[in-house]
Amino acid sequence: MQIVDRRLNPGGKSLANRQRFLRRAKDMVREAVRNSAGERSLKDIERGGEVTIPASGVKEPHLRRASGGFREHVLPGNKEYLEGDTIPRPQGGSGGGGSEGSPDGEGEDAFRFALTQEEFLELFLEDLELPELAKKRVVEGDASGVRRAGFATQGSPANVALGRTMRNALSRRLALRRPKPDELDELEEALRTAEENDPAEAEALRARIDRLRNRTLRIPYIDPIDVRYRQFEPAPKPIARAVMFCLMDVSGSMTEGMKDLAKRFYLLLHLFLRRRYKHVDVVFIRHTHEAKEVDEETFFRSPETGGTVVSTAFEEMIKVMDARYSPADWNIYVAQASDGDNTSADNDRTAALLMGRVIPACQYFAYLEVGREDDGGPIGFMPRETELWRTYGRLRAEEPRLAMRKVRHRKDIYPVFRDLFRKGAMEEAAK
Repeated sequence: MQIVDRRLNPGGKSLANRQRFLRRAKDMVREAVRNSAGERSLKDIERGGEVTIPASGVKEPHLRRASGGFREHVLPGNKEYLEGDTIPRPQGGSGGGGSEGSPDGEGEDAFRFALTQEEFLELFLEDLELPELAKKRVVEGDASGVRRAGFATQGSPANVALGRTMRNALSRRLALRRPKPDELDELEEALRTAEENDPAEAEALRARIDRLRNRTLRIPYIDPIDVRYRQFEPAPKPIARAVMFCLMDVSGSMTEGMKDLAKRFYLLLHLFLRRRYKHVDVVFIRHTHEAKEVDEETFFRSPETGGTVVSTAFEEMIKVMDARYSPADWNIYVAQASDGDNTSADNDRTAALLMGRVIPACQYFAYLEVGREDDGGPIGFMPRETELWRTYGRLRAEEPRLAMRKVRHRKDIYPVFRDLFRKGAMEEAAK
């Protein structure tokens, strides 16, 4: 049977040609998508659009005549030069063109290729993952699968169990003593010999052969009662359920620029989780000198501010985790964004909660420290480490699940995000 797909290509374009081009130029298109991510607004990330790749990347290989070497002839049809004429060297050297334009020069622009929303997001999120995602819980509903449930005498032809059917047919033939083809061949050979020497014995052999042939017809090779069909039944299967705790510092020390960097990071994280995983919950927690769980709208847009006590965020997370997300059933991930400031008296409690309750319960903890563009300080001076950076830095040496990154510019958000959630990031940190 042959199946021919006669559906129209999207937008009147050849889908096969688009996919062939993407396979051939995938590395360049992937790099162009990642470069364009830093220039786009977060609202435009999901829209696809055009990307630019070098024109040389889309050229087909071909053979051409070499232009170097010495020549002792003039090509036919040449009206300008004769053999032995001296040709002046072009101005600007033998390399590429200079800064001035040429009235008759030719060139090629970079190749612009339009990606659909699905193609753009597939390349954008291609090599990202949640580290150490394990199947921990058996649930029912849309995550249910199927399992073998034995054999039945009725079912779909597509589910015929050939091995079980042939085994039943062989057992039945043996039990009913169905004549074998070799036995009939031996009797026929003996009949031919008896017809020449002993007519009486030949007559007996004919009668025996007729009885065996009739018995063969009455006992078929495969009978309908031999046929068996595989049976399947729905069954719950373990799925990778995960929860991402998003902890954001919104205290008075966080400027609007810092909050903008943190929000951009969380928007990328939310897009990544929504596109790549089906069973992932997201819990938003804002904290100042106190912390509380909020909805998505409040998390990204509330103007609330105050002092800074980081341990309150961990206390609120632990309270939510104990109430709804048991580490035995859920893969727990944490992403924290802060400017690094904390009350000095709270650092020890923050470290104790982190190493005593948070890290042991989670699969991965990503800390993003946001800063101002001018945080580098004067030339020749070492930048000051923040309270949280020093506290977490002492703990990171003994805990590979803790990852730390800094970001000061919008253009660095996407590279830092990829660095935190690329495949194999935690394994590399553990080495």
